[in-house]
Amino acid sequence: MAPAPVAQIVSSAPVWRRLAVPVGLFAVVAGAFAWVGTVDPGEPGHYPVCPLYQLTGLYCPGCGGLRSAHAFIHGDFLAALRDNAPGVAGYLVFAVLWTVWVVRTVRGRPVRLDLGPAQLWVVSTLLLVFTVVRNLPFGGWLRP
Repeated sequence: MAPAPVAQIVSSAPVWRRLAVPVGLFAVVAGAFAWVGTVDPGEPGHYPVCPLYQLTGLYCPGCGGLRSAHAFIHGDFLAALRDNAPGVAGYLVFAVLWTVWVVRTVRGRPVRLDLGPAQLWVVSTLLLVFTVVRNLPFGGWLRP
């Protein structure tokens, strides 16, 4: 006997069960943001220093991410962009993808995110260019 198609499996489960994973992920992300919003990353000693920065003095693409999240939570969107613009883009992409996930889950439709090699190369290249430019003398405006 052949297994049922994924769409039938997803739609046959109760809505509360289908929403368990997206709601659980949201709870984890909300908890992390609440922690960063409460414990200021600008205060020394609250969070560890980036290992790449500590060893080499170079900023990685994530440097400034905690300060960016802290500013974002407190509504200071310009400071969040200054601290880590790709981080802010990531928060927005997460919000959109999570919303699509929840809507499709409630409707009983499977969620598929088909990222091909081209999309992964574009994102990787953008992060690499961001990292290189923020570490060059003229890229000071991208440093956290």
